[in-house]
This record gives sequence, C-alpha cells and structure tokens, in this order.
Amino acid sequence: MPNTTANRITDICDLAPGYIRAIAPYQPGKPISELAREFNLDPARIIKLASNENPLGASPLGMRAVGEALADIARYPDGNGFELKRALAERYGVDMPQIVLGNGSNDVLELAARAFLGAGLEAVYSQHAFAVYPLATQATGATGIEVPARNFGHDLDAMARAVTPRTRVVFVANPNNPTGTLADAGALHEWLGRLPAHVAVVLDEAYNEYLQPQLVADSVGWLKEFPNLIITRTFSKIYGLAGLRVGYAFASPAVTDLMNRVRQPFNVNSLALAAATAALTDAEFVRRSHELNAAGMLQLTQGFARLRLDYIPSYGNFVSVRVGAANAVYQRLLEQGVIVRPVAGYGMPEHLRVTIGLASENERFLEALARALAA
Repeated sequence: MPNTTANRITDICDLAPGYIRAIAPYQPGKPISELAREFNLDPARIIKLASNENPLGASPLGMRAVGEALADIARYPDGNGFELKRALAERYGVDMPQIVLGNGSNDVLELAARAFLGAGLEAVYSQHAFAVYPLATQATGATGIEVPARNFGHDLDAMARAVTPRTRVVFVANPNNPTGTLADAGALHEWLGRLPAHVAVVLDEAYNEYLQPQLVADSVGWLKEFPNLIITRTFSKIYGLAGLRVGYAFASPAVTDLMNRVRQPFNVNSLALAAATAALTDAEFVRRSHELNAAGMLQLTQGFARLRLDYIPSYGNFVSVRVGAANAVYQRLLEQGVIVRPVAGYGMPEHLRVTIGLASENERFLEALARALAA
C-alpha cells in the first residue's frame, strides 16, 4: 500500500497509548458567540449562566494591574511568581516554598496527578465530582476509582474504604462542582487522619471564598498535621479572573518540589500574575461578590420552589436543579438566548447547573425556564 500522508497519520495515532486515545475531552460551557451564530441571536441579548463566572466581572484592582503590566509583555514572566507567592504567603500564613502556581487550578490538579500517578497506580474520587479528576488520572495511565456519592455529596467513609496499596491520590472538591455540596470541616479533618501516609489528598477549594465564615475550614492550618495534603484554589471564581487563568496550591515543600519538577516554565503569564497579586487585596470586590451571590442564590432557589422543582442545596456560586428531560429543557433555553450547563456527563441526566448571575439575569433565566418547562 502506498505510504501516503493519510496512512502515516493513521498509523502514528494508532501508536499513541490506549489510555490517551480513550480520553473524552473536557467539554466547556457554550460561548456566547457560538450560540449567537447557531440561532442568529443578538449577542447582547444572550445571558451566560454556564461556567460559574463572576457576574460582576473582574476585580477592579486586578484590571488596573493588567493595564500597568502591559508595557512589559515583550518580556518573559517571572517563572517563579515571586510577588504573587509572597502575597499568598502573607495572606495565608504559609512559607513561599509551600506554594505552586498554575495556569488555573486545573493546571495545579494535573501537576498533582503527574507528580504522583502512573501506570499500575490508582486515584480515588467521588461520583458527581469535577470532571478534571478522571481526566488527569487517565492522562497518566493510572486507574480511576469512582466512589458512589451519598445524597450527591462525597461519601468520605466509602472513599476511605476504596483506598488500596496502589492508591496514590484522592481528590476531594469542597464545595463540590457541579453539585455544590459541602463536607463538614470536622468530618473532613477526622477523615484525613484516617488515610494512609502514602496517599496524596488533593483538597480542591475553588469555591472556598463563597462560603459563609462559620463554614470555612482551617484547611491551611491542617498542612502542619498532614504532609500528604495538597490544597488547590483559584482566582477564576470570586476574583473574576477566569480569562487570565491563575490557580495555586498549598502543600509541604517536599510535595511542591515534586509538582514544580513537572510544571511547565512560565506557566502563568505576566498579566495574570499582576492581576492576581492585586486582586488578592481587593476586599471590597470580594465582599460585593459574596453578597450578590447570596442574594442570587436565594432568588433562584425561591424561583425553583415556585416552579416546584427540586434542587441540590449549594455552597458555591451555582446551583443544580432537577428539570426532568434536561437536554430538551437546555435546548429550549438556548433558543431563548439563555446558556446554562447540562451535567449528564456527571451522572446527572435530569439536572441543569445554573451559575448565579445578576438579579436581572436570574429573573430572565427563571422566566425562560418556566417557558421551557411548559413547552
């Protein structure tokens, strides 16, 4: 057979590891521009409540820092992220060698997987948990162990029982995405003490800043007790820097050293570093975002009650609601210029996940949802 270009491409792709070829890529929320093209809609009339973005936009202090940093974009960023690490260390009372920076918290999650997983090893995570956990696990050739959820939340006892001598990573999202459930801080601390030392526990706290103060765990303080603990957080949510992609992890210096060995050089760009450093001090923006989220959560859940819809009580900036034929309802919402997130891929085929928006966006969604359900 002639050695054509097509044959060569087919052959080389067949040689890729089976676990890579079997990966189903992560599906992000539908962009406004894509929906506008599909249905010939005015982009200005479309509302997007699909990706857990901050409806207030970005931190003003972060935005200002981006403008000031533009003059230096011909230079490579600080590959060590010194200023951002120093700001994080001062805020949270950790040492700078305990911090790893990433291109969003997704990047940091993948660094943890690459540092500790490989063929013949296992990672444990919950049913209905963040899709990146199985993806990051599979990309290393390791085996993912999905533990059935309890009332849409993490069953910590069952997850502990799922740990074997081959387990190297356990992923826990708290609050969890897409269900919004929260594991009690005391129960989580006790559970950490029961896990063997050979397991790295990745505690994903992407939505931590949306918690009410009395619910916030002293997870950073737990680092002194548990050298196998890795805490991941992000600037994409309450700080509104999703487009710049900045995440970070706290862990023991020995663990961060391993993660930095597999980290790409300059994985956080200079504009993102500047914005995150400034946004970390923007207490007023965080306060406004927190208050708006609490009011919007009440607005949506009261609306669901009026529509007689069940929803999962959420501690994030989103809520998952059971609508029955979710894909059909999702399509009817799209036709009305409203983007939410179907979560059938998370084992929740009857639910839609809705990000908390501005009051006007929440109201428009509820009106569109009522029409979609009645169709």
